[in-house]
Amino acid sequence: MRATTLVCRFLLIFFIAKFMSPAEVGLYGLMTATITYSLYFVGLDFYTFTTRELTNHDRCIWGSLLKNQMVLSLGLYCVVLPLLVILFTSDLLPWYVAKWFFLLLVLEHICQELTRFFVAASEQLASSIVLFLRHGAWAIVVVALMMFDEGSRNLDTVFGAWILSCLFAIAFSLIKFKTIGITGWMSKIDRAWIWRGVKVAVPFLIATLALRGVFTIDRYWVQVIGGLELVGAYVLFVGVANTLMAFLDAGVFSFAYPGMIAAYKNKNPREYRRKMREMLILTLLFSTLFSVISLVLLPYLLMWLGKGVYLENDVIFYWLLLASILNALGMIMHYALYSQKRDRYIIQSHLFALPVFVVAVSLLSIWMPLLAIPMGLCVSQLVILIWKFCAYYYCTPKPFLGIAKL
Repeated sequence: MRATTLVCRFLLIFFIAKFMSPAEVGLYGLMTATITYSLYFVGLDFYTFTTRELTNHDRCIWGSLLKNQMVLSLGLYCVVLPLLVILFTSDLLPWYVAKWFFLLLVLEHICQELTRFFVAASEQLASSIVLFLRHGAWAIVVVALMMFDEGSRNLDTVFGAWILSCLFAIAFSLIKFKTIGITGWMSKIDRAWIWRGVKVAVPFLIATLALRGVFTIDRYWVQVIGGLELVGAYVLFVGVANTLMAFLDAGVFSFAYPGMIAAYKNKNPREYRRKMREMLILTLLFSTLFSVISLVLLPYLLMWLGKGVYLENDVIFYWLLLASILNALGMIMHYALYSQKRDRYIIQSHLFALPVFVVAVSLLSIWMPLLAIPMGLCVSQLVILIWKFCAYYYCTPKPFLGIAKL
């Protein structure tokens, strides 16, 4: 089901590029990137604490833990949502999409936390269904509508379908909740527990904001350089390039890293090296196949779209593809460090990524303003890869150091 969701999202970006103007595609890209980034402020990455707490306690008190997280979320809504109005007062986003922005932000956050809860509760099927409803089902509906109804080829249709899908996902989750048997909802609010969770989550949040900031600032920077039409081309190419990471997450990393964690915990260096080797080989194989297929098919897909802005700026895709491959290789080192609980080095590399990106783009834009941003992404991803590899190489016990034997 996760693979189906990925295919739906991939098709959506091409069909909206076909049926809507590049400027509308650009605005869609700015909206999705800004909503994704804002989720970290309303969620605070608190799930990193809650997930561990759920797995370490019986279901009889899960209601109490979830209730505490809900209280925190409501408080964050009251603080963060009014502050986000600055996005519209400063003209970063137009006012006519404000209603969609705030509705989608809240509903996406609820759905995101429900997805994470089902994972923690070992309800993998329910998690996949929620993910499909919020990211896959509505894409199918929108594509079908746009193919047969010209009046639906606008952003209102896209955002409206997105909202409806989130509501269906929440409705499904509430029904599923009844079958899980969670109790403890009547317990008092535990402020000490909430504060303890905040202290655990905030370091990860800061690192995540720095890393994800790169993938939000880039779209706004493109808008400054070339306007919304160029953002539309950039968003299309990002959507294609990021498909590689989506498939690797679903088909390689999510299966390999739990085995790495178990092997390191059980002091089994042979199995640990085997998992590292498997992850590296599959990543290289997927990256090579994806690169060949995308480079062969992309020119034909762009001609099918029939819009000059995409054909004229296709060179952007090659740099974004390289950035995606570097990101994929960096994730191997990421999970190697994560399995050893060496989170400090992961956080350091992510914090360093944002200033590296800003400096790289600022310097490159002197000579090549159009390509400065995707090239800056490549530089930041390369720095992260080198940082994580050095940390892995120097911190990993020699029996577990499998890279040299790959």
